[in-house]
Amino acid sequence: MLRERLRIGFALIVAAVIAGQIVPTQSAEAERFEITSIKAVRPTLVNTITALERRDAAGARTSFAAYDSAWNGIEFYVNVRSKPTYDALEHGFQARINKALASGTADLAAVLEEAKAMLVKFDEMVDLIAKSAPLDPLYDDVARLRIVRSHLREVPPAIKAGDYAKARKSFEEFDANWDSIEDLIKARSADAYVEIEKGMIEIEQALMPEKPDIAHATALVNGVLGRYNAILAEIAKEARARR
Repeated sequence: MLRERLRIGFALIVAAVIAGQIVPTQSAEAERFEITSIKAVRPTLVNTITALERRDAAGARTSFAAYDSAWNGIEFYVNVRSKPTYDALEHGFQARINKALASGTADLAAVLEEAKAMLVKFDEMVDLIAKSAPLDPLYDDVARLRIVRSHLREVPPAIKAGDYAKARKSFEEFDANWDSIEDLIKARSADAYVEIEKGMIEIEQALMPEKPDIAHATALVNGVLGRYNAILAEIAKEARARR
């Protein structure tokens, strides 16, 4: 009897969908990896605006640096989708805001207007991409590798600035996310995979002292980045070839 009621209930739902009485949920395509990854960058730009509204220049610099790092992970998508939009965000808004925030006498009100206009452009870009057909899956592989790499790229500048806590935190974030992409590396080159794993152990050890050897730690990070980037470049080349 229960099975009969379930069968009838399912038939009624199907009939309602066909008749237009029930609107199916939005397709999974709207939340594909490309879209969720790009949307994940937006809060860093919002945080920059919030800091500027509070006239917190240091906070704005920190938030915009986080945007810059996160943007590096997904900019490959944007460059492929719309070069003019990429140029406007990367070489226009971002360049101007970075330059202004680097100045000790920045007009924070003017920077705030730039950041708000940048957010509008960013949202337009998200809308444009959301309405576009999915790219080849290799583009998602490229983005995954770039997103994880972004944390490792933060380490050398932090070491150079003497911010060892930041260097350690960024490396820990890279290490924590490494598992999500290590198979992509291993599938391309078992040797590169082993070398990167070995290099990560060496970096962790090099960052342990209260004051790490700057030259040594930086060289280790750059060595891992070199091996990582070689695989990334290979996959990116293949992705472009399929477009």
